[in-house]
Amino acid sequence: MNSAKDDSNILLALNKPKGYLVTRSDDLGRKTVYDLLPQWGFDEGWMPIGRLDLDSKGLLLFTQNGKVGHKLTQPGGCVKIYEIWVRGHVTEEHIAQALKGVKSKNDILKTLVVEKIGNGGAKTKLRVQINEGKNRHIRRLFGSLKDPKFGTPLKVMSLSRISIGSFQLDIKSAEWRFLTVEEEKLLLENLK
Repeated sequence: MNSAKDDSNILLALNKPKGYLVTRSDDLGRKTVYDLLPQWGFDEGWMPIGRLDLDSKGLLLFTQNGKVGHKLTQPGGCVKIYEIWVRGHVTEEHIAQALKGVKSKNDILKTLVVEKIGNGGAKTKLRVQINEGKNRHIRRLFGSLKDPKFGTPLKVMSLSRISIGSFQLDIKSAEWRFLTVEEEKLLLENLK
């Protein structure tokens, strides 16, 4: 592993493209995020902090430090921001429900902030902030809400994580880099 002296030695960032699994290996031979990292990422035990499903893309952090990984995944400890396209007409009532919380099978799914940032036809672009990461959290939350015009469930068509805490995604799809020492310090000191 080669890193510059101002690079973090405990955190690296990857811009995960759609179609890659966040796992060390796959019995079905599908592509994993380790196919995008140098071989030492796998060999030296760099582990993803949190998950993005197969159809999601965006910022994924890796570490070898279990304490850092735990801090960044603790519910309530770190805000993550996503940009999503939702099929369906997202109303102010939907946004209020997402902020209040929607009952799922075993839990309550909610957001901290939802902003409408665009639309096209029957699709709505949103910026969503959460501070916990339940399995398929955002997809399940919006999927439990109905389009008022058609009566069908809303569906997240694309999901991209653009930031974790103070760290903003700034690398091209399928590329990775170490955080700088300054970025690491800022990210970790702002955790609860």
